[in-house]
Amino acid sequence: MTIVSDTRATPASGALTRRFYNTAWRWHFYAGLYVAPFLIMLAVTGLIMLWSAVLVGRDGEKAFTVTPAASQVLVSQQAEAALAAVPGSSLVQYIAPRTPEGAAVFRVSVGEAATMVAADPYTGQALGSWERRNALYDLADTIHGTLLIGDVGDRLIEIAAGFGVVLIVTGLYLWWPRDDRGFSGVLVPQLSARGRALWKSLHRTVGFYASIILLVFLVSGLTWAGIWGEKFTQAWSTFPTEKWDNVPLSDATHASMNHGGIKEVPWTLEQTPMPASGSQAGAAGLPEGQAADLDGVVAFARAIGFDQRFQLSFPADGTGVWSISRDTMSNDSGNPISDRTVHIDRYTGKVLADVGFSDYGAAGKAMAVGIAFHEGDMGLWNVALVTLFCLSVIFLSVSGIVMWWMRRPKGAARLFAPVSEPGPLWKTGAIVMLAVALLFPLSGAVLIAVLALDRWSSAM
Repeated sequence: MTIVSDTRATPASGALTRRFYNTAWRWHFYAGLYVAPFLIMLAVTGLIMLWSAVLVGRDGEKAFTVTPAASQVLVSQQAEAALAAVPGSSLVQYIAPRTPEGAAVFRVSVGEAATMVAADPYTGQALGSWERRNALYDLADTIHGTLLIGDVGDRLIEIAAGFGVVLIVTGLYLWWPRDDRGFSGVLVPQLSARGRALWKSLHRTVGFYASIILLVFLVSGLTWAGIWGEKFTQAWSTFPTEKWDNVPLSDATHASMNHGGIKEVPWTLEQTPMPASGSQAGAAGLPEGQAADLDGVVAFARAIGFDQRFQLSFPADGTGVWSISRDTMSNDSGNPISDRTVHIDRYTGKVLADVGFSDYGAAGKAMAVGIAFHEGDMGLWNVALVTLFCLSVIFLSVSGIVMWWMRRPKGAARLFAPVSEPGPLWKTGAIVMLAVALLFPLSGAVLIAVLALDRWSSAM
């Protein structure tokens, strides 16, 4: 990512060539001015979410620890303690402990109010309760996705992410080595430089290393966005319900399992309809004679391979289903290949759907892996890398603004997009920039408007 440059290159012949290159350079310049504040916001809120999940857990479960014993009490007994902790409540969700020292967590509700209750799986006693999705993690997540202004914020961030992709492509092209130092000037910063030259060298080197990771983060984020993601990419990559062997379907989709703007359902399933209870459809599920109640479903989940942390959502109504899930979207596991969602008929105990990572399409698999990496779920190395990356993004954004400010003419009334001479690869760079701009329609529309405004202001 680069906002300004004074790269010297061999001029190409023809005024048209020069004008086209200058237009491409303005794409880079204006996109950088727009994107920098958003990238800083995304990096800061990303760091908050990352370390909140590490220290206290996404659902706050790490705030409680228990002493392991020889055996655990029934999950239904733990649930009774959770209900007693919030009078008048009903059970909505059970989250199994990640470790033997971890507490079980229940989500209960009273009307629209959702409360989380931690319980000791060995004694069945309630340990504490807190309002669901009202922690620092959730505030940062909401800002990260909507700027606290709903769809308008989502669209603004989508535009910024699209511009971010343009910045990566154009930045790599504009900073391509064009002198005798070759790649040594890109891979190693010139710490002996001073002033703007030092800022430029550090910006170029950090940007070179961060560009690939930034592209992964931007694309994985864009696939959740309201236009490019929800209307195009996600809609084309939704898991087909035809694979569920003609079970009855609900009017609700998997997105109904999300809580507000917080994403908890695997990306490829979010727009897929939920199956419905109340028929004889489905595959063999709970053993004959075993009731399809809380204890029975938890025992079945363990029997079919749901170890450590998993989530169990209770049937929401008469046609609702028991939903067992483990996925990286909810921080259940650091291994996206272990993603799995199983729906069980609440009356018959039959399996209505069983979807794992191997059943996802190519886009769904890419998103499962991308989200796990994006959230730092894959281990300590992932946490360290994401932390370093977020700090690098903050530096790139700040240094880009600083370089522009240092280079701008004193007293300039306009934003001043500096002009560089075209290099030998200008045609390749121009085609790539145009293709990326067209790929993200919101970003492209805004960029055209800004360039038109700049052209108008230049003629004044």
